[in-house]
Amino acid sequence: MNIRLHIERLVLDGLRVNASDGALLKASLEAELGRLLSESGINSEIAAGGALPRLEAAPMQVRRGATPAQIGSGIAHSVFSGVGKQ
Repeated sequence: MNIRLHIERLVLDGLRVNASDGALLKASLEAELGRLLSESGINSEIAAGGALPRLEAAPMQVRRGATPAQIGSGIAHSVFSGVGKQ
């Protein structure tokens, strides 16, 4: 099964991310979300051909001093909670 996930916009309220950190965050998010989806799959509603114009992901807390990679991984888990097979 091929899965295509397009994230048009990611809103990070109260978090300042510079360009280089943004690239690390994005790479971490993509890698972790890809891993989660390949291991567990996608929920049956979406797998049946459904599309989600918008996803309200589970909220997450960012610890002080968290690295861009840790933040990206956390976001991936949050997104997966809305699209993944639980």
